Amino acid sequence: MLKLAYALLAFALWSVTAIAQNPPSTAPGTPSPPSAGCPTCGVVESIRHVEKKGEGSGVGAIAGGVLGGVLGHQIGSGRGNTAATIVGAGAGAYAGNEVERNSKKKSYYVVAVRLDDGRRQTVSQGARPGMREGDRVKIVGGNRLALIAN
Repeated sequence: MLKLAYALLAFALWSVTAIAQNPPSTAPGTPSPPSAGCPTCGVVESIRHVEKKGEGSGVGAIAGGVLGGVLGHQIGSGRGNTAATIVGAGAGAYAGNEVERNSKKKSYYVVAVRLDDGRRQTVSQGARPGMREGDRVKIVGGNRLALIAN
């Protein structure tokens, strides 16, 4: 019986020293630490949708002004006709310029990534990204994002 007690005590001491020499790297249920070998890996901080109006070249304003002037000329007679033509041309030019600018607008998404080394980098994408805030990603080629499994 005494030999069994010594054997159990020896086994227990051996187990404790083995665990002390090789502690687990992370506690169970906690995410693994960021990889030091990936300088372009990080976490998505924010995703913003941006709409930038296009610039008018003047073609829309000219076309709108002519069309507005023609339509304004159809109204009234005499001085009223002249005034309607001028107002129609001005309103048409403004409307034509706005239509041209809206047709040339750009829409894109800006994704801000907090890299593992603490830097912040943004990536612009034309389509809605397939990730959410808090997801781990890798920036590929400086302008694309790849989702990394946790």
